[in-house]
Amino acid sequence: MFLLGTLVNGVLIIVGTLLGRLLNRIPEGMKTTVMYAIGLAVMVLGLQMGLKSDNFLIVIISLVFGAVIGEWMKLEDKLNDLGKWLESKVGSNGKGSISEGFVTATLIFVIGAMAIIGALDSGIRGDHDVLYTKAIIDGFTALILSSTLGIGVIFSAVPVLLYQGLIALFATQINQFVPKLLMEQFITEMTATGGIMIFAIGLNLIGLTKVKVANLLPGIMVVGIIVTILYNF
Repeated sequence: MFLLGTLVNGVLIIVGTLLGRLLNRIPEGMKTTVMYAIGLAVMVLGLQMGLKSDNFLIVIISLVFGAVIGEWMKLEDKLNDLGKWLESKVGSNGKGSISEGFVTATLIFVIGAMAIIGALDSGIRGDHDVLYTKAIIDGFTALILSSTLGIGVIFSAVPVLLYQGLIALFATQINQFVPKLLMEQFITEMTATGGIMIFAIGLNLIGLTKVKVANLLPGIMVVGIIVTILYNF
């Protein structure tokens, strides 16, 4: 069952979120400190990913063009609107953070090499080990995030299921048409570009910036275009 790893990933995000809500009675001062701790950890994770690039110029160009495309498409506003729509359907958690929890968790869980590599392994070889590992990490992260950002984190399971599920579904076709070396180069530069985005999420979590990270997401597509051009020429 090539979707098993993805389904486990989604389920553990939901379970982690529900467990995290049991911790919502902790004092506000402790929540603030925990949020800073999460933000710092996310920043370090993003920095580690960002340093994996073999050609940092690709990362810079991808982020710049991605930002232009994202601002033009207003991706951040659309994601926030979706979060607010969910909030209107399920009710606010009292702090209006459903939208923030949904957007922040979605970006953290979707950006990164494990989602692509794991989904490809699931679809091509039926090997779910990478996604099982990602599921455990995401479940724990969801637990921590939901204790401070609220129940909105639970809805991030939906884009994770769709994103990884589609990659797993078309994994065989991707493997046939995309050369292995090209895929490896794309994953390397995509990881680095996504790492910068995750670093920005960390900055947002500790309140230093308000970077519209979702507007940088087209940078992942730009990475694919640049790497393909360089591979062929």
